[in-house]
Amino acid sequence: MTQQAFRTHGENRQSRWLITCDHASNHVPDWINGGDLGIAAEDMARHIAFDVGAAGLAEQLADRLDAPAILSQFSRLVIDPNRGEDDPTLLMRLYDGTVIPANKHAGIAEREERLQRLHRPYHNALEQLAGRHPARCICAVHSFTPQLRGRPPRPWQVGILYSHRDARLGPVLVQACRDQGWVTGENQPYSGHLDGDSIDRHALRQGRPNVLIEVRNDLIATPEGQADWAARLAPVLTQVLAATNL
Repeated sequence: MTQQAFRTHGENRQSRWLITCDHASNHVPDWINGGDLGIAAEDMARHIAFDVGAAGLAEQLADRLDAPAILSQFSRLVIDPNRGEDDPTLLMRLYDGTVIPANKHAGIAEREERLQRLHRPYHNALEQLAGRHPARCICAVHSFTPQLRGRPPRPWQVGILYSHRDARLGPVLVQACRDQGWVTGENQPYSGHLDGDSIDRHALRQGRPNVLIEVRNDLIATPEGQADWAARLAPVLTQVLAATNL
């Protein structure tokens, strides 16, 4: 099913897993500045606009787990679905050295329209899917850039993020990834907890087991890379969920 704010993949599947992809797309709806945020095409193709490779990885991982998936249909630069409505980074005006002209003077009314037409429908649909299984587990799929401008290279192949409020799956998955020989960051390259983010909203508050997987985007930039990492991750996720007896 595809709508303006989101699309679902295998939504009627019965797996406990729900795969989410908050930053699946770099699309800018035409009702926002004519579909143009005012930045160069090469910037819209970078990690600042979406998580490169994450959509393909999320769908292939869902297929291998026989799980439903939900993916955003709008750029994180339009409004970030992995931020709470009161987060100051919900609507970014500057990201990794790039000014976002169409956001520079966006006021309260513009922000509210983006929330109403994109952010809220995505989260409403995500929660509906999450609620379809009484023992739902959420796996959020993201990707990260190998190096931010002016920062040192990031060495990890995979990052496993989890909140201090729910460490049932995260540390076990970290060790399972390291056992595969992957260079794995634990709550790297980002912190695993952010009040109001998607995991907080749809997993922590309801007590649903959860984990967030970050894959370095040069590893999943192609369909072949996405298929490879889906094939690697699916059995590890299955193993970890079984081992925790959750």
